[in-house]
Amino acid sequence: MQAQVVATVADVVAMTMSSAAPGRRATVLVVCAGLLLWAVALVVVPADVSVHVSNAGLTTAALGAGAAGLVRARRHTGPVRRYWFLLGAASLSWGAGMAVWSTYESVRGVEVPFPSLADLGYLGLPPLAAAALMALPLRAPTFSGRVRTLLDGLMVASSLLLCSWVLVLAPVVAAGGDPLGQVISLAYPVGDLVLITLVIYTWTRARQRGCRLPIALPLVGSGLVAFAVADSGFTYLTSAGVYSSGSLIDIGWGAGFCLLFLAAALPAGTDPEDVDEEAPARPLGNLLPYAAVGLAVLTSTVELLRHGNGDMFFSWTRTALLVLLVLRQVLTLNENHHLTRDLERRVEERTAEVRASAERFTALVQHSTDLVTVVDRTGVVQYQSPSSRRVLGYEPEDLVGRDLTELMDAAEAEALLAVLARSAGGADRLQSFHSTWRNAGGGERRMEITVTDLLDDPAVGGLVLNTRDVTERVELEQQLTTQAFTDALTGLPNRALFKDRLQHALSRRPSSRERVAVYFLDLDGFKAVNDTLGHSAGDALLEEVAVRLREAVRPGDTVARFGGDEFAVLVEDLPGDEDGTLLAGRIREALEVAVDLDGEEVHVSASIGIAHREDAGTDAEQLLRNADLAMYQAKSGGSGWAVYAPEMHEGLVARVRLEADLRRALAEEQFEVHYQPMVSMRSGAITGVEALVRWRHPERGMVSPTEFIPLAEATGMIRPLGLWVLREACRTAMGWHRETGGSRPLKLSVNVSARQLQHPEFPGEVAAVLAESGLPATSLTLEMTESVLVDNGPAMLATLGVLRETGIRLAIDDFGTGYSSLSYLHRFPVDILKIDKSFVERLSTGGDTALISTILRLGKTMHLETVAEGIEHPQEMLLLRRQGCTTGQGYHFSRPVPADQILQMLVDAPVPVGG
Repeated sequence: MQAQVVATVADVVAMTMSSAAPGRRATVLVVCAGLLLWAVALVVVPADVSVHVSNAGLTTAALGAGAAGLVRARRHTGPVRRYWFLLGAASLSWGAGMAVWSTYESVRGVEVPFPSLADLGYLGLPPLAAAALMALPLRAPTFSGRVRTLLDGLMVASSLLLCSWVLVLAPVVAAGGDPLGQVISLAYPVGDLVLITLVIYTWTRARQRGCRLPIALPLVGSGLVAFAVADSGFTYLTSAGVYSSGSLIDIGWGAGFCLLFLAAALPAGTDPEDVDEEAPARPLGNLLPYAAVGLAVLTSTVELLRHGNGDMFFSWTRTALLVLLVLRQVLTLNENHHLTRDLERRVEERTAEVRASAERFTALVQHSTDLVTVVDRTGVVQYQSPSSRRVLGYEPEDLVGRDLTELMDAAEAEALLAVLARSAGGADRLQSFHSTWRNAGGGERRMEITVTDLLDDPAVGGLVLNTRDVTERVELEQQLTTQAFTDALTGLPNRALFKDRLQHALSRRPSSRERVAVYFLDLDGFKAVNDTLGHSAGDALLEEVAVRLREAVRPGDTVARFGGDEFAVLVEDLPGDEDGTLLAGRIREALEVAVDLDGEEVHVSASIGIAHREDAGTDAEQLLRNADLAMYQAKSGGSGWAVYAPEMHEGLVARVRLEADLRRALAEEQFEVHYQPMVSMRSGAITGVEALVRWRHPERGMVSPTEFIPLAEATGMIRPLGLWVLREACRTAMGWHRETGGSRPLKLSVNVSARQLQHPEFPGEVAAVLAESGLPATSLTLEMTESVLVDNGPAMLATLGVLRETGIRLAIDDFGTGYSSLSYLHRFPVDILKIDKSFVERLSTGGDTALISTILRLGKTMHLETVAEGIEHPQEMLLLRRQGCTTGQGYHFSRPVPADQILQMLVDAPVPVGG
């Protein structure tokens, strides 16, 4: 018998080890090894020694389980904390009782009296453990569930009470004796009965609700049941007078407290207070009350068969058990009735939801702007939504039964059937593509189609086409693409499209022998049209230029507008023996024909740069840059067109470097003003000077004005440079006036550019310079070329009028070389005509002098002062004086000299200066 008990304990240890997680096996191993050794000791040691072994082991196990429970309680909050605290207190209470018992038996060596203080500690465990189990949040969520739980608990308790009465309690009561002793003797089994009932109740509720609390319920429940069983055995053995410490029944208590210690000592596996309220009820939990009742009925039946009629307690307990069973069944019937009604209600609600969903889906399909079409594998329409009426103009019933491919051309129909075949074959159950359909009126509509394979769906049984009319979106995309690559004014390709076509042309012709040419055009005179006639006239001119360019090139050539007055032409197959100048000539001839803009005849020309692909490595960007360089060369050279040459790039580099130096020169004031005297042809006295800017470069020395003045004009730096020259010249002229005491009145001439005169602040800037320097306005003459007047029209007339009103005199420089016309001499407030030196040179070379005579007569007739420039020989001066020229200027009198030399001339040479 003792060997069987040890074997049983060993089996329990092995099962516990195998079920423990790998990280927890060390703790389990220590506890189980201790239990096993303790059980072996009880078996093998003598009886007088086993008493002390049993008392020490049970005291240690109970106190250890209690301490572990208290430690575990500190790691939790709420109900779980109370649960572990009460379990620890229960074990400590029993351990205290065991300590008192051990004091009597093992320390004093006397028999333990009954009752004693030890019983107080022992009897503290069942209520504290019961309180721990009741502290868990496992109450049923509904009133009916709580009543059912109560009835189940009462049924289990009554059944166990009946079994306990038959097996244990009845003999104890029948034995009689001290009333206190009888009460304590009955308290043990009753407490154990309550404890087992609560364990069963807690375990049932936890399974029913899917409890995942960190309460180690299997270990705790097993430990409490083992304790209750050992307690009941102790009561029975005590009543029979055969119990002694060290009996095998002590192993039950030891095993129970070891299980409680393991439950508290092992790590928590789940979150506190994590209860699944929706977990389904387990059938085993529902059957437990009935199983308990069955056990009670079996026990009571055996008792009746052995002894006949039972006592009063036996009868009343059986009656109470039957009443509880009836109430439980009535409650179950009532719950089933409610469940049936609730199920019917849910079915009705679900049916209503399905019906509403179907109606909602039908309404969506009925009123959708998209087409919903169901077709079979061959494209025959099985269902068509009503939206076909709005989108295609067909009634839905007119399309059902027809082949959908009838709405599209052959290529589109073939593509649709291929998509349907792939979808039906399972290769791609969901596909999207675009197609063009014909509506009822014969018009084409662009469609976006998504095909879904629902052939296997019995409710559909076809391929579903969700079709959206995207015609307007496609048209908008095309419009945006057109706007992105087309010039809005002329309808020509813009820079982006031109560059794309150029790149394709170069890629299609990889060999440099297949010549690709780019023409870059810039209109000359366009700005004057914009300023004089307005931007609407300028737009009309650009449109006319676009038309003429299209007519001048071949159909396969590309004409583009880059913006402003810049155009480009792409020739993809220029003949090998041509350099492209023939087309350039045709373009210039086409553009030179006068354009009628609201009754005004306008003449424009173009500067054209031509670039060829010289080698296979030339890309589009480089070719455009080369054509641009050639265009600037054509504009500066005045030839009308120019073919790109590599040295133009070198010229560009030099120009960029010169521009940087020019900006630095402005900032560092590297410029000087030289002055060339203007002499009276009658008296030979200096009557004025012309201010001429010079640039003394720190590395290159003196830079020619012909080199940097055009660059300053092109970059806009002529404005600050011209203003600096004006300020410096006026300041210097007033210095001369002070040095000579005002005895030699002197006129100052300063050249101004078109950019300066076009700026609205220029008259104010001139007035500010005069005020700052103190120079009278009547002493200042502003010189401008004829082209400035012709190209700027009314705007220039207003600016010159403001300047003229202040007393400033105006002169036309290089008269006779440009658009000499009596009309603008009458319109503009001009005071002086300066005859260009090219006409003066003819006087000494025997050339035609009629033009000079005409200019001098014109000046005399219009009461204008005339100044002859470039006089280098005495005979030129004599002839001009004889024809009535009033003033002369040139190397015959003096070269341009610094300001201090002019002052010396004024002081030392009051008489006319000779060669």
